[in-house]
Amino acid sequence: MTTISLRLPDSLHGMAKNLAQQDHISINQFIASAVAEKVSALATESYLKERAQRASADKFRQALEAVPAREPEPFDRL
Repeated sequence: MTTISLRLPDSLHGMAKNLAQQDHISINQFIASAVAEKVSALATESYLKERAQRASADKFRQALEAVPAREPEPFDRL
């Protein structure tokens, strides 16, 4: 595990501290979770961009053509 020194504005530190207390976790756990969420979001965005570049409109159309034509369930209608 790595230790870092982090400078936060007092207002942001106060909000993070309050939220951590509400969740009954340490501020260290709160900040680690927040960083993990951000890293995950950015990694997902990168993955989706890379995957989109490999996409094929023809293969997409072929997949759609394989779906049977039928009315949606009542709960799934617009």
